[in-house]
Amino acid sequence: MSHSTLAEIAKANFKPASPLVDRELNPHALIAKYAVRGKIPTMAEQLKDTLQSDPDALPFDKIIAANIGNPQQLDQKPITFYRQVLALIEYPDLLKNENVTQIFPHDAIDRANEIMENLVSVGAYSHSKGVLYFRKTVARYIEDRDDHPANPEDIYLTAGASSAVNYLLSLLSNGPETGFLIPIPQYPLYTASLALNNATVLPYYLNEEEKWSVSASEIQKVIAKAKEDGVKPRSIVLINPGNPTGSILTAEGIAEIINVAAEHGLVIIADEVYQENVYEGEFVSVKKVLRDLQKIDSVKYADVQLASLHSTSKGMIGECGQRGGYMELIGFQESVLAQILKLASISLCPPVIGQALVSLMVNPPHESHPSHGPFRSEKLGIFNALKERSHKLYLAFNKMKGVSCQEPAGAMYCFPQLTLSEKAKTAAAQAGMAPDEFYCAQLLENTGICTVPGSGFGQVPGTWHLRTTFLAPGTEWIDDWAKFHEKFMNKYEN
Repeated sequence: MSHSTLAEIAKANFKPASPLVDRELNPHALIAKYAVRGKIPTMAEQLKDTLQSDPDALPFDKIIAANIGNPQQLDQKPITFYRQVLALIEYPDLLKNENVTQIFPHDAIDRANEIMENLVSVGAYSHSKGVLYFRKTVARYIEDRDDHPANPEDIYLTAGASSAVNYLLSLLSNGPETGFLIPIPQYPLYTASLALNNATVLPYYLNEEEKWSVSASEIQKVIAKAKEDGVKPRSIVLINPGNPTGSILTAEGIAEIINVAAEHGLVIIADEVYQENVYEGEFVSVKKVLRDLQKIDSVKYADVQLASLHSTSKGMIGECGQRGGYMELIGFQESVLAQILKLASISLCPPVIGQALVSLMVNPPHESHPSHGPFRSEKLGIFNALKERSHKLYLAFNKMKGVSCQEPAGAMYCFPQLTLSEKAKTAAAQAGMAPDEFYCAQLLENTGICTVPGSGFGQVPGTWHLRTTFLAPGTEWIDDWAKFHEKFMNKYEN
């Protein structure tokens, strides 16, 4: 059988079709927005390229990526014990090397051997829920944290908490008549995912003047209004500690929201990825509060459905690129769980090295082991640096003219409110920007500090905010910000 040559095929007589344009794509994808990597961060990448080609071209010498909670991008060092164990399971032949004890402490070697006894290889697919050994370590951690039993079969290891969010929202969404109660301000993963799934966002506003507190009565009003509009509330999202607010919910506040969920049959999605980032007060999990309520009244709270999320990307670990996370599912019917498992199965399994990191996060070196001292020192050093910078940034904001900021009790962010002049708002409009976006753009172009406008997270109409991390090392950049702000306010003074 003879074949045409490429030259002969290229001579075929047809009119080529035009390439796709955006209006032909999924309309729900087109309206989804993710400000954390949006317009201002895109500008920052362009300025970074400029600095690389000409270090003297801009009034600063580096970009401070304060737009995203990505600790190791900002020079946070990885925890040594975690990386030692990961290195050994990535290359298990090291475990057989006679010199391995001269390089690695024995508890890291023991942990790696224990993991490898439960794995074929980190390069092999695992169960779609994740390796059972890892899920058992997570269950033990939850039991110790909450003083309530946990079942490994309720644990799903995930590629970061974001994949768990995507599973849940895609499964629970059933068109625009399905509503999701989302805190405002919120982490934009939620509104973006709901846009992709053509579901309806039901915003409930946090009270900024009362440390970004949650009001159950306000949530009831949102639910009532949604039902009047023909939207069925399906789920409520809690972010605790708060992103971007840094607030921490009390057990009593959580209990009031559980009451609302029980009354209306709402699935609770508890985003608790910052549970180790607590600087003031105490973190209490939604699961613990739910189990405590169920002990008081087993009938009233019997059918509450809860999905709790955690991640290796935050805390003192900051292993964002490893994509480790888990969700615990409580109170769901078996038929629903089967569908969640199906979604997890479509992705085959989460990264196995990320699963291993989850198990290390929830089961760190024991006090009697040689790695415990260095581990504790590294972790405490990171914690104290975050706490110190959070307080300094809070103080700096509240000294700036026209800025007010609640002190973050947890997480990695400040969310200050900006009072901008009419002159500044006019300049923003002329630049084709919202006032908060204009401020963030000016801050970036003058200092190299990249932040995110509050409009990317949601805010009370007529108010303007921005979100910044306090992950960047040192405090000089905070001083640079204060100097910029004074010049900005003087320039746009009415």
